[in-house]
Amino acid sequence: MTEPTAAASVQIVCPHCLAANRVPADRPAEKARCGACKAALFDGHPVALTEATFDRLVGRTEIPVVVDFWAPWCGPCRMMAPAFEQAAAQLQPQVRLVKVDTEANPGLAARYGIRSIPTLAVFSHGQELTRQSGAMPLPQLLRWIDAATAYA
Repeated sequence: MTEPTAAASVQIVCPHCLAANRVPADRPAEKARCGACKAALFDGHPVALTEATFDRLVGRTEIPVVVDFWAPWCGPCRMMAPAFEQAAAQLQPQVRLVKVDTEANPGLAARYGIRSIPTLAVFSHGQELTRQSGAMPLPQLLRWIDAATAYA
């Protein structure tokens, strides 16, 4: 007799307390809550990351993570912000969208060679897969994320 296998699951890092959570594939991830802090793992909004939180969330989350490297003084960044917010609402929990303020986190901008903003980068298991510079309207942004995460 064979042992029953555990249902497949995916690891999601809580954006609030950074605890790693296993979310079973047979349960709706959009309703998942953190086992440590009890907060929702997904709230339909991008997560603001810092140099202190970036590696933990991006490196340990098993779904694709789209990072928006931006700055508050950047006009195109501010123009794209509502589209990025809408994309987060539409794409979570299949994709995690995060924002990194390059002005407040220059070490991350330097580490990833961010030379123009906004720059979007897709990560899978902590590894950068692709990037795109320049602001995009929502339809183009959704198409780009879909294509960029198709093999993540």
